Amino acid sequence: MKSIKHHLMFILPLLAILLGIESFMVFGRVTASYGENLKKAYTILVVTRRPMTPEAFRKIDTNIDRVESVEKRSIVEQIAQGMSNASTQEILKSLPQFYTVRLNRYLSNAQIDVIKKHLTRDPNVRRVETFGQAHNANYNLYMLIRAALWMFVGFMVFTSLFLVVKQMEIWQLEHRERMQVMEILGASSVLRSGVLFRIALTDALIAALTTIGVFVFLRYGWVAGSEIDLLVRKQELFFQYKDVFVLFGIALLIVLISVVLVSRNVKEVRDV
Repeated sequence: MKSIKHHLMFILPLLAILLGIESFMVFGRVTASYGENLKKAYTILVVTRRPMTPEAFRKIDTNIDRVESVEKRSIVEQIAQGMSNASTQEILKSLPQFYTVRLNRYLSNAQIDVIKKHLTRDPNVRRVETFGQAHNANYNLYMLIRAALWMFVGFMVFTSLFLVVKQMEIWQLEHRERMQVMEILGASSVLRSGVLFRIALTDALIAALTTIGVFVFLRYGWVAGSEIDLLVRKQELFFQYKDVFVLFGIALLIVLISVVLVSRNVKEVRDV
C-alpha cells in the first residue's frame, strides 16, 4: 500500500502537468482556428481616387493578403432609377473606387493602425475604414483568454514539477544504501541513478497514457456525442496523433530533469 501511495504521489503531479500541457495545446489550436476565422471575417474598407491592383496594395503593406473591388453598378442602378444610361455612366465615373482588403494573419489593433497609416500615405487613397472598435473587442477577448490559460498552466506545471522532484527525493532516500554501495564499487552517477530512472519512467508512461486516454475519449466520445455543433466542427482539434510524441517526450524530459536534480544531492561516501 505504501509503495502504491508513493507511485501515485509521482503519477498524479506528472499527470497534472501533462493534462495542463495537452489542454494548452488544444486551446492553442482552437484559438488559432478562432483567429483564422476572425482574420477571414475581418476586412478593411479602402476608398481610392483611381483603380488600384492587389499588387499595388501589397507594396503599401506586406500584411495585406487579398483585395476585392466592391461592385458599384448595382448601387448606382438603384439610385439612378428612371435616368438614362448616359446619366448612369456619368455617376459611375464620378464615384471613387471601393475595395475590401483582407489581411494574411490576425493582427492587433495597434498593428492595424500601422496598416491604416501606410494606406493613407498613398496619394491615391481617399479614406480607410478599419472598424477598430469591433476588432479591438474581439482581439482583447482573444488575448485575455490566452493569457489566463498561460498563467493557469504555468502555475500548475511549476507546482506539480515541485511535487515530482520531492517524490523523487523520497525514492532516492529509499534506495540510498544501494546507490552508495554502487558508488563504492565505482559506478558512475548515471548508473547509480538507474533505479530512480526505471521507477520514474514506468510511472511517466502511465501518466502519459492516461492523458492520451482522456483526450481520445474527449474527441471520439464526449465531443462526438455532445451534438453541440460548435464542438463537433472543432472535433479534430481536441486530440491529434502528433500529441502522443509530444506527451511522451515531455514525460521523459521531466523524468530526466528530476533524476538529475535528485542525483546531485547524493552525498559522496568516504572511507572512515
